[in-house]
Amino acid sequence: MLDQGAPPHNGQPATPPSPGVGARLMRRKPVELLVAEGGQGDGGSLRRSLGLWQLTMISIGATLGTGIFVVLGEAVPKAGPAVTLSFVIAGLTALFSALSYAELAGTIPVSGSSYSYAYATMGELIAWVCGWCLMLEYGVSVAAVAVGWGEYLNELLDGTIGVTLPAALSAPPGDGGVFNLPALIVVLLAMAFLMGGARESARANTIMVVVKIAALVLFCAIGVQGFRSGNYENFMPLGMAGVSAAGATLFFSYIGFDAASTAGEEAKNAQRDLPRAIMLSLVIVTALYVLVAAVAVGAKPWQHFTDSEASLAQIMREVTGQSFWGTLLAFCAVVAIASVVLTVLYGQTRILFAMSRDGLVPKAFGRVSPKTGTPRTNTLIVSLFCGVLAAAIPLGQLADATSIGTLFAFALVNVAVVVLRRSRPEMPRTFRVPLSPLLPALGFAFCVWMMGSLSTVTWVVFGVWMAVGLVFYFLYGYRRSRLAAPATSEAK
Repeated sequence: MLDQGAPPHNGQPATPPSPGVGARLMRRKPVELLVAEGGQGDGGSLRRSLGLWQLTMISIGATLGTGIFVVLGEAVPKAGPAVTLSFVIAGLTALFSALSYAELAGTIPVSGSSYSYAYATMGELIAWVCGWCLMLEYGVSVAAVAVGWGEYLNELLDGTIGVTLPAALSAPPGDGGVFNLPALIVVLLAMAFLMGGARESARANTIMVVVKIAALVLFCAIGVQGFRSGNYENFMPLGMAGVSAAGATLFFSYIGFDAASTAGEEAKNAQRDLPRAIMLSLVIVTALYVLVAAVAVGAKPWQHFTDSEASLAQIMREVTGQSFWGTLLAFCAVVAIASVVLTVLYGQTRILFAMSRDGLVPKAFGRVSPKTGTPRTNTLIVSLFCGVLAAAIPLGQLADATSIGTLFAFALVNVAVVVLRRSRPEMPRTFRVPLSPLLPALGFAFCVWMMGSLSTVTWVVFGVWMAVGLVFYFLYGYRRSRLAAPATSEAK
């Protein structure tokens, strides 16, 4: 009778069985490995140069301006005066998720954001799905915001030199245009800043954030002069369904704190500063959003709002009867929206950087320039893609597609924080979600509820996007994953 532990008759050790498909899909990346690899790229490393102030400005820069300057004109017809409530609901949903982000950002301070958090807690397949959603969230939102930038640029040109760009060159196909040239230009300008380095980009962003906050405060000071209480008499004309639908559309305005978490490998003290920056920025942004929305609806009947992306400038002009204030606001909006493009594009490149380091996307996205300490090839590819997308797709479709990708990623983060609490309770945490797992569960529920408020078309687009992502993963990432390398070498 043969000894079960004896080597084969040829004297070679037995080949250990390869892990099954299910095990490979569920393989997790250890937190310690995620943190140890922080900043490391192909050919160089990212530079740690960002403090609390810069991180907070990145978060505000990616958030403040998008919902107010661009999408307010689309959200008001859905909810009426209750659009202010829509902002509160979207902000509350963001708050629950922000608490989870803050805990995970302090525990796993890396560039991958929710992708890396999912990799450490729920396995590679879920991490890939999350990362693919983040591509939808960040890449598409860059294009969505860039589309609105062209509207305000035309307002500025009209108010200063009396000339506007022809619709064929300032609107995307489907909205009366052939090619949205301004949208492409603002993405390329952001690309130029990002290629110069993280510190230089952060300085430019800080200046733009100060300008946008000053613009919104100015709008409130002037817009309140046209405030009419009668505009709020029928507060919820389209019911709670309209409020939730507007909230789902507006939710993509709150992705700024997610952008802050992508700076984990370029922060000087990520574990301390990231949670603070996330919470501080969310409070500031939500307060400004609600205030500006309240003043805007009070100054203009909700029935008169159109889908124009330059609604605030129009309100300023109507209240004062002068073109100067509307032109000034248009200038501030041009700066503000450029800041959103800059910071969100930054977040997209850093997520792809982390995915490339793990082998799930091509190595080109992980190459770092020794001169600037930035992933320049990554930045070039992403910028060109987003620029062309901005020039070719209408804003409304882009905004809703971004919302569903954001909500899905945030839902996963709320799950991840609970999983990590149970699997690694001993890990040091610089911030802890209070009342866990209750608040993460509420965050997950709010995300699912708001996803259900989106249109069928948006869900179809999301389903197609997910299907394409899974095909790419099984054809490329599944076999090239760095976590698969040890199993592959053993099998050989």
